[in-house]
Amino acid sequence: MKREGAYVVPFEFEGLSYERAVSIAADTGKIVGEAGPLLETVIDMLDELGRPDEYFDCIQVAGTNGKTSTTRFTAAILRGEGLRTALYTSPQLVRYEERMEVDGGVVSPSVFAHGVSAAAEAGRRVNERRAASGEPTYTITPFDLLTAAAMVVFAEERVDVAVLEVGLGGRWDATSATDPVAVAITGIGLDHTHILGDTLEEIASEKAAVIKPGRTVVLGEGTHEPSVERVMRARCDACGVVPWVVGHTVVELPVGIDGAVSFSTETARATYEVSMHKPAYQPQNAACAIALAEGYLGRPLDASALAVSLESCPIPGRFDVVRVEPFVLVDACHNPQSCENFINAVREAEPEREARPVLLLAALSDKDVRGILDVLVPEFSRIVVSATASDRALPAGELAQLVYGELDALNRPHTDVIAVYPSVCEALDALTEAGEPVIAAGTITLAGEVAGLLR
Repeated sequence: MKREGAYVVPFEFEGLSYERAVSIAADTGKIVGEAGPLLETVIDMLDELGRPDEYFDCIQVAGTNGKTSTTRFTAAILRGEGLRTALYTSPQLVRYEERMEVDGGVVSPSVFAHGVSAAAEAGRRVNERRAASGEPTYTITPFDLLTAAAMVVFAEERVDVAVLEVGLGGRWDATSATDPVAVAITGIGLDHTHILGDTLEEIASEKAAVIKPGRTVVLGEGTHEPSVERVMRARCDACGVVPWVVGHTVVELPVGIDGAVSFSTETARATYEVSMHKPAYQPQNAACAIALAEGYLGRPLDASALAVSLESCPIPGRFDVVRVEPFVLVDACHNPQSCENFINAVREAEPEREARPVLLLAALSDKDVRGILDVLVPEFSRIVVSATASDRALPAGELAQLVYGELDALNRPHTDVIAVYPSVCEALDALTEAGEPVIAAGTITLAGEVAGLLR
């Protein structure tokens, strides 16, 4: 039951500058305590803040791939149904405030800083009280801080509903400190195995923890793998909920990057025929969002409003054309499964490998780099290797050696690697000067850096 009235932060606090708020969000001001990151950290911070998340409904989206798109589609659909809707996603593509949107617009830098200021003071007060009582102080991660900050912002903006993208896993994710009325799991893949587990079943179990009694539950197309489906069904049975299991039928595949995808999706209440100018991997995410929105509302959607909402919904960093001339497209694929979805869309857009733009490639060292290369490298005749500014970035020279090894295994000449640059900026400058069309892929940070440089 949502609280009535206007939300007000229940204590006074000093407003941080935008620069300081960003500094904390960037991990340079992380609040380190004696206890490691815990879900209780965010719960206690929200309690200290007067539970801003209880002033609106929360919808939670978990999954290995597709959760950002599904989150965005869900928010767009609900906004099209006349609700004042908030969106919380991660990571940002360029600027930290991009993680928080209200009614389709990114919050202002001042609003972002205000939310972070309130959350930081809540964390300080919680830890001060714990220290005084002899309890170990919490380590407040940037994601903990930003999640609490977003709840403050959304409550003060008096939204009706907020759609929250899970950051990692589900069981211990900061967004799970709220009490969502509806949840979706888009799919399960092998990612973050050092944290979530080494098998699909272990990872599925962590993500399935968002399923709880009394919640509307949507299981996306990516949960249909038998071992994953068994975990999801067992969790639903244990919680006494009947899930909406989503699938879609592709009627017409896209022709060219701007081609339309027509698909139908059947929910418990209605069948929708929708045409989208989106890459081929998006219909399954849109279908999941349709079911989630319909399940939350408890009624069929307005079909005409739905078509407009999906077609106009921006998905930054996903098959995203950031410059037309010379052409530059970025995609945030960052594990083998998402890279496969991306490549399927590339094949539909340009069937001929030799006619495709140059691949600008970068990767993070803590990802399955070899798995990513196995998918991406064979699909492009020319490759430029670079490294992002992330402290987790794989140096360009090391990545190039892995690419050479991949090309050796494919029995393709090393000349496919036309250049190696130590930074994305240098690579992009060289490619732009040469007038080369570019596709940038391999990590979210690469997509963000390219978008930040060109937009």
